[in-house]
Amino acid sequence: QVQLVESGGGLVQAGGSLRLSCAASGRTFSFYAMGWFRQAPGKEREFVAAISGSGGNTYYADSVKGRFTISRDNARNTVYLQMNSLKPEDTAVYYCAANWGTLKVALHEYDYWGQGTQVTVSS
Repeated sequence: QVQLVESGGGLVQAGGSLRLSCAASGRTFSFYAMGWFRQAPGKEREFVAAISGSGGNTYYADSVKGRFTISRDNARNTVYLQMNSLKPEDTAVYYCAANWGTLKVALHEYDYWGQGTQVTVSS
């Protein structure tokens, strides 16, 4: 069982930056690929970024490529999402998720989910 707790959300103006963190419980964090997803009001949850267990491989949605960076610190059992050049359309609840094994994009591939953190970008 893995418990995930996100933090770092908030209100920011367009063009600003935020860094989200996701702290994981357990001693096998490095065996999990980690992903960030988001869900805007009235929309389906969508993939944002993912990182392999070692941190050597990453993958991004086209909508955030070049603006967002996913990283992890396995010694701290934490995964991060650095978000730069934020746009109003980035407004959503952001969730982190853990998948035992390889990096995945699809929601149903993930085993564990956090409660989410709200990100609001004002224009």
